[in-house]
Amino acid sequence: MVRKTKITIDHSKCHSGASTDPRDCRKCLFVCDPAVLLMHPTLEDHPDPYNPEIWRIDAIWLSKCTGCMKCVQVCPEQAISIIPGVTLHEMKAR
Repeated sequence: MVRKTKITIDHSKCHSGASTDPRDCRKCLFVCDPAVLLMHPTLEDHPDPYNPEIWRIDAIWLSKCTGCMKCVQVCPEQAISIIPGVTLHEMKAR
C-alpha cells in the first residue's frame, strides 16, 4: 500500500498576525530543494495583493517531498508538520 506524505501548514501561525510575515521569512521555501512548498496570494476577501494577510504558504507537490524535515526544523513559527508516506524516490526504486 502506498501512503501519501501529508504536509500541514498551520496558517494561524504563518500569516501577518504571527510574529513573522511569510513574505519576509520564506525559510521553508529556501531549504526545500525539491520545491514542494509554494507561496501564493489567496485573494479571498482582500483585493490588495500586497496585504500580508492574504499571502500563504502551501504544500503543493507532495509527491516530491523527500521527508528530510528541513522545512519543519527551520520554521520559526513551528507551523509545518509532516507525516511521511512513501516518497517519489522510494516509488521509483520499487
